[in-house]
Amino acid sequence: MDPLSDVLSLLKPRSYMFRGLDAGGQWSIRIPEQQGIKCYAVLSGQCTLSVEGVAESIPLKQGDCVLLPKGYAVRLGSDPNLLPVDAGEVFPLVPEGDTVTVNGGGDCYGWGGFFEFTGRHAGMLLGALPAIIHIRKESDKEALRGSIEQIMRELREPQPGGFLMAQHLAHLMLVQALRLFLAEGSEGSSGGVGWLYALTDKQISAAINEMHRHPAHKWTIQSLADRVHMSRSTFALRFKKTVGESPMEYLTRWRMLLAGDRLLNSNESIAVIAPSLGYESESAFSTAFKRVMQCSPREYSRSQNTNTSI
Repeated sequence: MDPLSDVLSLLKPRSYMFRGLDAGGQWSIRIPEQQGIKCYAVLSGQCTLSVEGVAESIPLKQGDCVLLPKGYAVRLGSDPNLLPVDAGEVFPLVPEGDTVTVNGGGDCYGWGGFFEFTGRHAGMLLGALPAIIHIRKESDKEALRGSIEQIMRELREPQPGGFLMAQHLAHLMLVQALRLFLAEGSEGSSGGVGWLYALTDKQISAAINEMHRHPAHKWTIQSLADRVHMSRSTFALRFKKTVGESPMEYLTRWRMLLAGDRLLNSNESIAVIAPSLGYESESAFSTAFKRVMQCSPREYSRSQNTNTSI
């Protein structure tokens, strides 16, 4: 797999709470903080999006799509200065795929949803993303709107296997949105630091891909630089600048995240996992694991709330 697919597979995303909203007149709804990615699309009319922690409100017009990777609390409404109603008072009785009508509707119509991650390492993806991803290109917005509309049809018009179909479509939409974000970054509009941003750099992305494909290989900075046709010093500097840590730090962290997932989701012992990730002894593996994950492998496998970012 490629690095983005690797990470999403490790995070084990699932989707839920995809619903429509048809609002009219003066309205404002507050949606509380949630651990995951919120997404919204305005299909007709306009509204204002306010994200807690972000100074300025964002006007959304017909066709706009946004992803909110940090899960911050938000307010959607006709006026950012209105006192909001809690989402719990508006949405609880509306099944997935259905539409809530506020004040008779007619002025703003859109869809909203939420991605939750069942894996332990949500910070690994979310920490590399900005608070708001605003899809601006018309062709990109059209593609995402089509995906959302198809998801909603599956939920609104139940058929055999409909929920699973909607879930897979939602995952595809998430990947699609992240691809669009990366494409904008490759055109120079990103400027962020983190492994996701680094995927827009062909040579650094190739090095990350090599580490993901062969995590047990005895990589060195020189061997990675050779693979991507760069000098050792240039490669090391560019990797640190774009990813935020050295190649060997990234490799160790990725190995430990893979190990953590296997400790939780397989019956493999440390004796099996350690050599499969390039460690010649259990003690060397355990030392590296504790340094990255802040606990021993055995403590980790028993814990319930570990969260690590990359």
